Amino acid sequence: MLLKPYRETLALPGIKSLLVVATLARIPIAAGAVTLTLHVVDDLHRGYGAAGLIGAAFTIGGSVGAPVMGRLIDRRGLRPVLVLTTIAEVLFWSLAQAVPFWILLVLALVGGFLALPAFSVARQAIAAMTPESQRLPAFALDSITTELSFMTGPALGVLIATSAGARWAMLTIGAGILVSGVGLWLLNPPVRAAHEASIESGERVPRRSWLTPRFVAVLAITSAATVVLAGTDVTVVAVLRENGELGWTGLVMTLWAFYSLLGGFAYGTIRRGLPPIAILAPMAVATAVVSLGSAHWWLVALLLIPAGALCAPLITSSADAISRMTPAAARGEAMGLHNSALTVGVALGGPLAGLAADTLSPPWGFVAVGGVGAAIALLVLPAELRHRRTATPAPETPEPTDVPASTDQTSDFPATADDIRAPATHP
Repeated sequence: MLLKPYRETLALPGIKSLLVVATLARIPIAAGAVTLTLHVVDDLHRGYGAAGLIGAAFTIGGSVGAPVMGRLIDRRGLRPVLVLTTIAEVLFWSLAQAVPFWILLVLALVGGFLALPAFSVARQAIAAMTPESQRLPAFALDSITTELSFMTGPALGVLIATSAGARWAMLTIGAGILVSGVGLWLLNPPVRAAHEASIESGERVPRRSWLTPRFVAVLAITSAATVVLAGTDVTVVAVLRENGELGWTGLVMTLWAFYSLLGGFAYGTIRRGLPPIAILAPMAVATAVVSLGSAHWWLVALLLIPAGALCAPLITSSADAISRMTPAAARGEAMGLHNSALTVGVALGGPLAGLAADTLSPPWGFVAVGGVGAAIALLVLPAELRHRRTATPAPETPEPTDVPASTDQTSDFPATADDIRAPATHP
């Protein structure tokens, strides 16, 4: 019976195809960061600081561009955005390998802004293709396949860059993006459910109806999650290097990803998901505890079990929460903001852990990012408690039985107090 939620979810029309195409589309995207780093260091003969500057430009562009592309999907549909972003990103990877550093810096900003939205599109389509009762296992599968993409993409990028050169790796990524964009265009997954207003209807929803304090709190939790993850990534390398055990880094990282896969799989089987804050707090504390085992690689690997097992569930929970509190007409923009929150956290977590490792000692990287995660959990706790207090009395109010179904406007909105109070009409 453990697999029943997954069997039922995968039996839904189009879910298998979506997960396969989205997983393959994410592999070249996941290879991008490490390939750009190797190109700047090896081909342009710049330092890692310069490589970090290119990565930061791409990240900033992506963080700003994701909600913009999502809003375009809400207004114009998926295919026009796929055409725009696929052409733009293929041009970026084709030109990036042949231009000087400062031009590459500008191109990275533009390329990030117009990046193929494979991550947010998959989550938006899952929300449209699954009923709420099956959305949790669907998002769990999405998190698991995302983990697989990030286990595969960077490894392939490094393999091509070290064997054929970083320039060939960048051209390969461009070719992969082209195939990914064409695959998503051909698949054309729905971004609105059958019972939701179509894009052609021109429905518009004001941001104030869904961009609530609780929505912002979920975005903060999402960023905190990737601050912890990116910081852990850097700290593991720093700790093992200090111990003279750098050769065990690959194994420790693989085990950490495996823990996340198992945690995500288990989370998808539960009947009712947990609020993101209930997962962030223990994950942050568990990450700080890893610092106690920094003397040996095998202790680090063991102590990473609790924190690692909560990684995929936290991403799943945050995506599920965003999908439930956002109306269909704004789901693309909301998922774009979710993707931006993930990206911002990744950009902040690595430098934060590196600063702690350099100024104090490597194990303090775990404490620093774990402490930030715990602090954000405490900051957003009042918003979550406020939501719980206002949402609890809602079921006690009886619904009138003589209201025609056609007048019900709640199908596009989650059943939360914030959204019930928000206006369902718009100019």
